[in-house]
Amino acid sequence: MTTKTVNKHLFVWLGSFLFGGLGVDRFMRGQIGIGICKLLFNWVTFGIWSLIDWIIAIVKAYSTYNDTEDITFINGGYSK
Repeated sequence: MTTKTVNKHLFVWLGSFLFGGLGVDRFMRGQIGIGICKLLFNWVTFGIWSLIDWIIAIVKAYSTYNDTEDITFINGGYSK
């Protein structure tokens, strides 16, 4: 059994950087409704919504006040 632990905030930061324009970062945070809105209406803000979410994710990932919660992957699958 292969186990890998990743910092939750860093995981969301990477998702926001790569797929933020599609709302993937909001889906990863469990914010399904906002993720759908971002997917449909991000073009209205000319991508500024994605940029702001990316900056927020960076601040949370590298701040001294984060809770350092981890995400565990077992055999490539997400485990709570």
